[in-house]
Amino acid sequence: MRSLGAGDAAVAVTGPAADVAAAPLVLSSPHSGADYPADFLRQSRLDPISLRRSEDCFVDRLFETAPARGATMVRALFPRAYVDPNREPYELDPAMFRDALPAFANTRSLRVLGGLGTIARVVADGAEIYRDKLVFAEAEARITHCYRPYHQALAQAIARAEAAHGHAVLLDCHSMPSMGSPGERDAGRGRPDIVLGDRFGMSCAGIVIETAESLLRDLGYRVGRNDPYAGGYITHHYGRPRRGRHALQIELNRSLYMDEARLEPNDGFARVHGDLDRLIAALAGLPASQLKPAP
Repeated sequence: MRSLGAGDAAVAVTGPAADVAAAPLVLSSPHSGADYPADFLRQSRLDPISLRRSEDCFVDRLFETAPARGATMVRALFPRAYVDPNREPYELDPAMFRDALPAFANTRSLRVLGGLGTIARVVADGAEIYRDKLVFAEAEARITHCYRPYHQALAQAIARAEAAHGHAVLLDCHSMPSMGSPGERDAGRGRPDIVLGDRFGMSCAGIVIETAESLLRDLGYRVGRNDPYAGGYITHHYGRPRRGRHALQIELNRSLYMDEARLEPNDGFARVHGDLDRLIAALAGLPASQLKPAP
């Protein structure tokens, strides 16, 4: 956990290595940020480890070879518990605020009702984050300084890939607890090693998810599709396969590579790191003929 100060960057973008040809692949890591603003820590009733339960810990490190494969990596430096870029910009719970929310806020989404809107009410295990209610200006500031820069950087990376290659592939990178959490459809049940989400075939051409699934199965992983995660806002928003923009979400079972209680890498980290490099290479090398916009 690091401290995020005023004026610090909220997003990091790493482009292809200088000696590597740029690929039409963009990776997004919206939930691996660990720079916690001091005022947020003061507002929270939770200890640092509890706050970090919502992080996709180390996911950015697992996919760090992307630039060496010609891909661009966009990663949030701010934590998901502070503001979540995998939501609509204003999915907000009115019960969290002292003042009224604007009419354009989405206050009734399932994610808001579950406490996990753009400004989350709870961390991943259901523990309440805040001591007191917030004001809307606080949410607006987080959206302005963190959320919007993240999406601006991601949209620009996708546009550059599309301009250079005629199409783009986005891999949205996440992790999940090894067991279903309370309130989820699979509560108390063990999960596959990896879940791939393409919004039930809506966010990418079939070759994208089929290539990923086949490779990962050949490497020995138990792979699921669209259950319990079919893809969030990022996958839905950027996936436009008929326009040549393909988005695939990947969820990694945390027990594969980390100690879920201590939030530390485990002995499986190196294997997963290497296998994901193979996945990046495979997605970067997909045939353009099957990914370009439909005539």
